[in-house]
Amino acid sequence: MKKLFIALMTLCLLAPVSADAQNNRALGKVLKKEFKQKKKELKKGKWEIYGSSFSLETALQRHYEKLLAGGEGVSEVQGFASNFNSKNIGHQMSVNNACNNYARRAGSTVRGRIVSDITADADNIDSEFDKFYAAYESTVEKEIKGEMSESFSIIREVGKDKNSGKVMYEMQSFFIIDENAASRARLRAFEIAKAESEAAQKYAEQVSGFIEEGFEEE
Repeated sequence: MKKLFIALMTLCLLAPVSADAQNNRALGKVLKKEFKQKKKELKKGKWEIYGSSFSLETALQRHYEKLLAGGEGVSEVQGFASNFNSKNIGHQMSVNNACNNYARRAGSTVRGRIVSDITADADNIDSEFDKFYAAYESTVEKEIKGEMSESFSIIREVGKDKNSGKVMYEMQSFFIIDENAASRARLRAFEIAKAESEAAQKYAEQVSGFIEEGFEEE
């Protein structure tokens, strides 16, 4: 009987590990497929690695390895910049665009939850949140920047400026964000932004709950 009990306990302890291993293998297959597709797409688009000693293929592979290792605890954010001739300026534009993209997605999610869960049951308060939405997105954009870890950036020529004759470029930057750190950044942004709206202060507990939950990646 004792041996049976030990065997059952062993199975119970191993079951979660087994499930995690299966999930990782499944995720690994998906990311491997995405890696191959992305590599082919970037090569066809004549993209080159920017600001790294790694080759584009190696940088891309390392990026997907980080996503696999992080699982649901991390997310990917991309930034884009175009029509610039200074690579340094283009890179900064790409970073700022990534922060802005994240902030807009975060703001859109919170707006959707507020509209469906709060203003749907209250009269004439939806407009009271308008200042809050703007302040929240703006503050998230600032707060999230410090939590973004750049994996790699890529660049390619897009032609020459008609007036100056200088070569013009476009750039993509790929980032990985730790979801716990991102959640803290969004909550910091909320604490600052709620001062812009009495309605946000009134429903602070509910709204902070929406923000802490985060949002589904597109």
